[in-house]
Amino acid sequence: MGLRLGDEAPNFQAETTQGNIDFHQWMGDKWAILYSHPADFTPVCTTEIGRTANLKTEFEQRGVKPIVVSVDGVEDHKKWIVDVNETQHADVQFPIIADPNRNVATLYDMIHPNADATATVRSVFIIDANKKIRATITYPPSTGRNFNEILRVIDSLQLTDGYSVATPADWKDGEDVVVSPKIPTEEARTRFPKGVTEIKPYLRMTPQPNK
Repeated sequence: MGLRLGDEAPNFQAETTQGNIDFHQWMGDKWAILYSHPADFTPVCTTEIGRTANLKTEFEQRGVKPIVVSVDGVEDHKKWIVDVNETQHADVQFPIIADPNRNVATLYDMIHPNADATATVRSVFIIDANKKIRATITYPPSTGRNFNEILRVIDSLQLTDGYSVATPADWKDGEDVVVSPKIPTEEARTRFPKGVTEIKPYLRMTPQPNK
């Protein structure tokens, strides 16, 4: 059975481009985003590594540490980083895990035999500071990740952790959110002083409370 939302993210020890790590210790009290790449020196992965590096400030603002796993070794990773920095105008500063024996890929169920029997698919695991898996996204090897969506999901998770709200379809940071159906409307008007718009008794909107 694969990993599910709310499960503890499995811990592991691994060699990376920044030395040996214990994953949970490396996370500390931060969130993490762990994702896999089929191999080094591949075109789509190169763009994704560069995009991650160029979003460094965005991840830091959210208290999120990115980390990548690829089945190649550390020396290949380091050579690949040179290419990434050159072609993507980036500065890769996060660790890339060496996983030649596919230990991490197997632990996180990143190999889907019906898609590719040997290479990892493009898995995304968003893990909170309590080491719980909060969201997963899986792309086929041919499709690059949507990093705007990854950031949007993180924003939604961190917002809804602090308030009794949910985020509607296509929501972006700063837009109105949904009041939890568990809260009566009158209580909601007190709890959300920016205002509550009742569209239906079960569908109430309020301005994003942390803005």
